Amino acid sequence: MTDIWFKAGEATVLAADGQATDAMPEVLIGSVRGPVGQAFASMMGQVQGHTRMFVVRDLNQLVRPLTMMTTKATIHTAEYVDLLGGVVQAAMGDAIIDCVSEGILPKDEVDELAMIIMVWLDPRCAEDPDLDKADLYRTNYEATKLAISRAMKGEPTIDELIANRRSVKHYALEGVVEY
Repeated sequence: MTDIWFKAGEATVLAADGQATDAMPEVLIGSVRGPVGQAFASMMGQVQGHTRMFVVRDLNQLVRPLTMMTTKATIHTAEYVDLLGGVVQAAMGDAIIDCVSEGILPKDEVDELAMIIMVWLDPRCAEDPDLDKADLYRTNYEATKLAISRAMKGEPTIDELIANRRSVKHYALEGVVEY
C-alpha cells in the first residue's frame, strides 16, 4: 500500500515562436484506495465537449500508474480530438513512463497509484495548417514530466511562494497591479 494520498502539480512549457502549442498540464497523484482513486473511477463516464481517456503510449500500451486525461478546453472538432488522442496523449504517456524509469514516480507502487491530468490544448492547434506536431509533443512531454516531478516534490513550497510573493505575478496582471 502506498503512502502517496494526494499530490498535485502543474507546469507550463511555452511553444516555439509562431505556434500555439503551449502545454499547461495539472496533475493529481494518489492512492487508488484514496480520494484520487475515487475521483479517477468517477471520471469513467464522458462529458460532452470534455473527453476523458486513459493515457496510452500506443495501441495496447496503457501506462502505469493508470492515468486519466481530460481537457480544460471544450472540444468542438474531430481534428482537435485527433491531436488530443494522438500527439498529446503519446507525449504524456512517454513522460509518465520516463518518470517511472527515472525514479520520479516509485516503480514498486505503480499499481497502487492513479493519476488525473487536466490538459490544455489550444483550440487553434486543430485549425493551424502549419502546426508543428514535434513542438506539440515537446511541450506536452516536458510539461507533463515537470508537473509530475513538482507534485512528487511538493513544489513550489510555501516558503518559496512567500519569498517570491512580490517578485512573481500572474502574466494577466501586467499593467493591472504593481507590486
